[in-house]
Amino acid sequence: MNCIQVGRVLQRYLDELVAGPLSVDPEANARIGAHLDDCRRCGMRADAYRSIKASLATNPDSLPDEAISRLRRFGSQLVNQDPPPESD
Repeated sequence: MNCIQVGRVLQRYLDELVAGPLSVDPEANARIGAHLDDCRRCGMRADAYRSIKASLATNPDSLPDEAISRLRRFGSQLVNQDPPPESD
């Protein structure tokens, strides 16, 4: 898989790793996981998503509105970033 393909399914992949059985087929899950292991940028993006989700899950009611707004902006920026060009 490449960065664009992984980017399209990354949120669902991470959500389902936590929530339960994956609806993506096991072969695709293996390819996504391998890409995240091999691609520094996508791996860092996945780590950032995990950190944000963990922070929000800890106690979302105690976060100030400004912090929630910053997290949403950061998440949007991550989603809207163009992936790096494929290297040969």
